[in-house]
Amino acid sequence: MEIGEVMEHLPHRYPFLLIDRVLELVPGERIRAIKNVTINEPFFPGHFPHHPVMPGVLVIEAMAQAAAVLSYKTSDVKPDEKTVAYFAGIDAVRFKRPVVPGDQLVFDITLLKNKADLWKYSGKATVDGNVVAQAELMCFFKRLA
Repeated sequence: MEIGEVMEHLPHRYPFLLIDRVLELVPGERIRAIKNVTINEPFFPGHFPHHPVMPGVLVIEAMAQAAAVLSYKTSDVKPDEKTVAYFAGIDAVRFKRPVVPGDQLVFDITLLKNKADLWKYSGKATVDGNVVAQAELMCFFKRLA
């Protein structure tokens, strides 16, 4: 999936759209997506000016965005102004090394279970094949009135 199709399956937009491309997707099972980290990211001037590091919470957010694409594609639903996905939980988070400009984050997300509107995933983020973060994520999908 190129960026245009990614944007069809995520409500996020710049500067909060954190997925650049989906490399692989098996509905109901798994997704592999990427984020190219550049020095132009809006968070780098403040985190940290002399040693730019991508905030860990944004690495986890990017994993959640990849998980959301997997859920939307699995459900054959596209997000609209009446659909929202919320974080419901984050467990077993581990950060292994900082993510810096020039890195390409690869997200591997596996769907563990789906019950009604609650989705649970296992995810990891890697750079050059090395794990930089991992977590279990839960999201809740809701239709707004």
